[in-house]
Amino acid sequence: MKKEIFYIIIFLTLICGISHVHAQSSIIPKVLAFYTAKNDLAHISFAEEANKYFTSQAQAKKLHYTHTDDWNKMTLDELSEYDVVLFLDTRPEQVEHRDAFKQYIEKGGGWIGFHFTAFSLHQSSYDDNWSWYHDTFLGSGEYKSNTWRPTSVVLRRITNNKFTESQPFLHTPPNEWYAWKNDLTKNKDISILYAIDEKGFPVGTGPKKHEIWTEGFYPIIWTNTKYNMIYSNIGHNDMDYEHHYNKEQVKPLSSTFASKDYSHFITKAIYYLAKEKRARFKNIKNKE
Repeated sequence: MKKEIFYIIIFLTLICGISHVHAQSSIIPKVLAFYTAKNDLAHISFAEEANKYFTSQAQAKKLHYTHTDDWNKMTLDELSEYDVVLFLDTRPEQVEHRDAFKQYIEKGGGWIGFHFTAFSLHQSSYDDNWSWYHDTFLGSGEYKSNTWRPTSVVLRRITNNKFTESQPFLHTPPNEWYAWKNDLTKNKDISILYAIDEKGFPVGTGPKKHEIWTEGFYPIIWTNTKYNMIYSNIGHNDMDYEHHYNKEQVKPLSSTFASKDYSHFITKAIYYLAKEKRARFKNIKNKE
C-alpha cells in the first residue's frame, strides 16, 4: 500500500510539472528591451549581458526578443505590439515617451525594470522629476543609499504568489544594493516579493562604513498590484576597476545571468506578465 501511494505521489508531481511547463510554453512572449549603456561601466556590462542572455532565450525559441537604444520607439503603438517591456539600465526622459509608457502600463502592459531604472536623485543627471513613475508606479521614491562593494546575498521570500511559489530563497549574483526614500512596507499597493535575508548580514565590504549594511529590512524585488509589473534591484555587475588603464580594459568580475536562481525567476516572471498582458489587452478590445 505504501508503495502504491509513493507511485501516486510521483505521478501527480510529474503531471503538475508537465502542466506548469505547458502553461508557460503555450505562449511565446514578445519582449522589447530599452537601454542606454552610456554611463556607469557596471550598468553597461549588465545591459550587454542581458541582451546576450535574452537573445539566447530567443534562439532557444522561449521568447521573441528585440532590444533598442532608440527611445523614440517608445510610442503606444510600438509598445502595444509587445507583451513585456524591459528597462535594462535607465528610464525614458522625454515627456512624450513617458506618456506613451504610462498609457501602455495603464492598459495592462507588462514591465520589468532592473537596478538603476528606479534611480532618481534631486539635482542629479536623473532628477526626481517623474512622480508617477517613482512614487506611484514603483513606490520607492528617490534613491537613498547603497552598499559597496558588489556582493552576493540570499533573498528571502516575503510574499508567496505565482512569481515566487517555487523559490522560497534566491541566491543572487554580486550586486550593488539600493535603499530608498519611501518605506515600501507602508504602501498598500506594493507587494514585496523578496528582501535580503537577515542571516546574510553584513552586506557590502566598504571601505566606507555607511556602505556596509549590518541590519534592517531591504526589499529587493517587488510588484505594484495595481499594475502588471516587477521591479528587481539586481543589475550591477562587479567590475575590475583597479587593474586598468582605460575603460576598454575594465572587465566584469561577475555575471548576473550566471545565477540559475535569478535567471529562472526572471524567465518565469516574463511568462506570467505576458499572459496577463494579453488577457488585459483582449478585454480592452472586446469593450471597444
